[in-house]
Amino acid sequence: MRRVMRHSGVWAGLALGLAALVPTPPASADSPAPAPSAPPRAPVPAIARAWPVGVRPVVVRGWEPPATVYGPGHRGVDLGAPAGAPVRAVAAGRVSFAGRVAGRGVVSVELAGTALRTTYEPVTPSVEKGDEVGAGDVVGALEAAAPHCPATCLHWGLLAGETYLNPLALLPPWLLRTGPSRLLPVLDLPVQRPARRADRVLGSALSPAPPAAPSGRPRP
Repeated sequence: MRRVMRHSGVWAGLALGLAALVPTPPASADSPAPAPSAPPRAPVPAIARAWPVGVRPVVVRGWEPPATVYGPGHRGVDLGAPAGAPVRAVAAGRVSFAGRVAGRGVVSVELAGTALRTTYEPVTPSVEKGDEVGAGDVVGALEAAAPHCPATCLHWGLLAGETYLNPLALLPPWLLRTGPSRLLPVLDLPVQRPARRADRVLGSALSPAPPAAPSGRPRP
């Protein structure tokens, strides 16, 4: 009986040793790889000097960054504007593309002094690749074809390489304000205020009276 148990222990040890030597089968090639996460977003300098359409257009749909590179989202902003409205470069730069993509007119401008580029669509371009543009210069006219908007709109995008960023971050605070414009005082200059009525009365009372005119004929 002891001999049988001793042999059973030997065979159990051999089985465990062989199991350790058997390689683990690789993962199935059919299993999907996890989607790459979206790269970190670098800060965007507020260098814009104009909206691409209008003065303060309505944001029909805002920036909705995707969680992954290929995930759902809205890679830009949609600005409401009528068909034919002039589309302007928001900052100085050079036109890197002006043409049609999938039936829609697209203009892309590389912003001067940065690694960023803005895109505008659907636009009938009035510029060509290589043109230098300044902030507020017209680059085209808004086309009516905008199937992703309930009405005519401009899709405005911003990219750093192949990474999409929020184009509204290009706008400084004074362009994002929605209130009426106000005139600000000029500093370090005296302010001329109109005199009040009480000040005028008091001033006239303190002023010396003019000398009386001589009466009669002058003495010889």
